[in-house]
Amino acid sequence: MRFTSQTSSDGVTELFFTLDEIPGVLWMPEDACGTRPLILLGHGGRQHKTAPGNASRARRYAAEGFAVLAIDAPNHGDRPQDEEFGRIAAGMRAGMAAGENPGALVAGMHSYLAGQAVADWQAVLTAVQHLDQVGVGPVGYCGMSMGCGLGIPLIAAEPRIRAAVLGLLGVHGLAEDAARITVPVQFLVQWDDQMVPRDQSLALFDALASAHKTLHANPGKHEDVPSFEEDNSLRFFTRHLS
Repeated sequence: MRFTSQTSSDGVTELFFTLDEIPGVLWMPEDACGTRPLILLGHGGRQHKTAPGNASRARRYAAEGFAVLAIDAPNHGDRPQDEEFGRIAAGMRAGMAAGENPGALVAGMHSYLAGQAVADWQAVLTAVQHLDQVGVGPVGYCGMSMGCGLGIPLIAAEPRIRAAVLGLLGVHGLAEDAARITVPVQFLVQWDDQMVPRDQSLALFDALASAHKTLHANPGKHEDVPSFEEDNSLRFFTRHLS
């Protein structure tokens, strides 16, 4: 890992880094030392690792003693876009404009990104666990929308992840991986989501094989997740990772 900048404020240290060609950021309590729980934080589509919602959540977790890790998904943030991604993105926009099934279109995009995203997360997770301030402690994952779409294949493949907060996505293309997830899950649904049909969200929740899963459903559109769900996720990770 090559660290490129470090800043501290309000008791939280923020470290930007690259690992090979993967740009990322690590938040920790200021002056942290020794092993601590680590939360992987996936961002939404067309966003990046330090999008305002991500950064707010990360700093909240870090202030409570967690290490928090975010990376730019393939073709997002500080990473270059390849031609195939551009073609798929253009096709997805055209399909949505033509009234095609948005769930299937989004699933195609996520499927294209997932293979590289899973490998990237695993490589960065291994590197971060070698840091004295993090160590080989329990690991959680938090991701909504695209963060959920790329997170479910990761959780299915990665035994180090012990708990997850997911949601704002439907079952298209994810049923098989969801059936391999047995860790505790907290799943968020926006009841009036204009991007993800409610029945598809509930089907994804149902597909998760975990015996310890809870559904948090709130009124409102895709982007209207109540701020108190951040508090709920913090309690969830404290319960399952501490």
